[in-house]
Amino acid sequence: MLQSLEHLEQYSTIALYSAMAVYAIAFVFFVVDLANRSGDGGGALPETDAKGRVVVRSRSLRIGFALTVLGFALHLAATLLRGIAAGRVPFSNMYEFSLTATTAIIAIFILTQFFVDVRFLGALVTGMTVLFLGVTKVNFYREIVPLPPALDTYWLVIHILVAVLAVGFLTLSFGLSVLQLMQTRRENAIKAGETGVLRFLRGFPNAIRLEDLAYRMAIIGFVFWTFTLIAGSIWAERAWSRYWGWDTKEVWTLVIWVLYAGFIHARATRGWRGTRSAWLSIVAYGAVIFNFTIVNVFFKGLHAYSGL
Repeated sequence: MLQSLEHLEQYSTIALYSAMAVYAIAFVFFVVDLANRSGDGGGALPETDAKGRVVVRSRSLRIGFALTVLGFALHLAATLLRGIAAGRVPFSNMYEFSLTATTAIIAIFILTQFFVDVRFLGALVTGMTVLFLGVTKVNFYREIVPLPPALDTYWLVIHILVAVLAVGFLTLSFGLSVLQLMQTRRENAIKAGETGVLRFLRGFPNAIRLEDLAYRMAIIGFVFWTFTLIAGSIWAERAWSRYWGWDTKEVWTLVIWVLYAGFIHARATRGWRGTRSAWLSIVAYGAVIFNFTIVNVFFKGLHAYSGL
């Protein structure tokens, strides 16, 4: 039985490496699409659909997205196999959380296409995913171990599930905010009579549309992050007989919530639009990354489940 579980973990690793390879190839095709947008002939040229929306019909873009779907299937298999081998949900350390969170990022990226075309984020999403998985595999990988007593509860599933969903939506919001800044620069350059500035953004939504999409993704992510705080507090009361203890991880989870609450409130009621809105979104996502990396690795506390 033990040998069978070890084989499952090996298969999980093979599936993970395969997913990373497919994502890397998808990234190349997405970059080729961006390069084609910068050219003067052939490649991806902007068109307008029946509703007046700008669309781009590009073979490289379609291939990149198809490969992303294939990579996701392998990625999901790697995550599920890790969980089956462990006999539990794969949430117990930084390696497993990274595996699950990146799966959620790609899943949300794919499912979003049913509502709005954000394939232009493909290069950023696949590139970040390959980077995250590579760093995770090299630095955070740990063998399967039993769950610590504080984690052996159904609240683990609830708390981490809403957290990874939040990270998925907030990652897309971050990418859209980055593109918003770049598109704003391009639009200002065009107004100033400059040409050839960030030409790969031809066919992308304008800065206002990108800002609106980033805002909507942030709201969904914020709702899930709010549930993360609530579920974490209930779990803390069950595990340590208190809802809040100012543990480092708890504090940074609250900091992230405050930053995104400020971003949403400032944009909705204070008229913070344009570059200020985008930078606040980027800073808030920076806190998410800081929370997962620096806080988990270098700060000790009741939430020190990195496994390092």
